[in-house]
Amino acid sequence: MEKKRLQELLEQLHEELEQTETIDESTGEVLADLKKDISRLVRDEVSIEDQREGLSERLNDAVGHFEEDHPRLSMVIQHVLDSLARMGF
Repeated sequence: MEKKRLQELLEQLHEELEQTETIDESTGEVLADLKKDISRLVRDEVSIEDQREGLSERLNDAVGHFEEDHPRLSMVIQHVLDSLARMGF
């Protein structure tokens, strides 16, 4: 059940990332990296298990980048992090 919910959250995050406009260069880099990682997960090109090294770290970093200007995106990222934590990542 948790994996299905995580997949739904990843798809929602992917949609949010696609709609997010870049604010500055640093945020743009974070956005591009997340888009790539999440896109691969959504399309099942890689598994969560294969991406667990660093995925949580990159998501945590992204929360700070998007918190002020993109609170909805930040919230979705936090839900993904919570779901990963419940799965033991």
